[in-house]
Amino acid sequence: MVKKTDEMKDEDKILAIVEKTLDDGKADNVVVMDLQGKTSIAAYMVVASGTSQRHVASLAEKVQEELKKAGYKSMIEGEEKADWVLIDAFDVIVHLFKPEVRDFYNIEKMWSSVAKIRKL
Repeated sequence: MVKKTDEMKDEDKILAIVEKTLDDGKADNVVVMDLQGKTSIAAYMVVASGTSQRHVASLAEKVQEELKKAGYKSMIEGEEKADWVLIDAFDVIVHLFKPEVRDFYNIEKMWSSVAKIRKL
């Protein structure tokens, strides 16, 4: 987990919020991919699973609340169905899945050739 300090860059602060929120919400199989220097879409990508649609939706809602509380903006897609919810916090992209949907899309494999992957 990333430690909080005043000298941290915004992307590291956002990542710390996301990691803590997912940990507190009991997200399963959380993976952080470091994309810095590999792509311009984000510094980090986080992939996690919820146990059900309700759990995925709850995790997404809580991540957005915590980011907003800290003064960070984010956009969300997929919250209606909650099989796969994408939260774009600009420097950090968060993918929240039901396990079977995560297995089907296998995002970690897609990014494994360019990203440093860390499991929490």
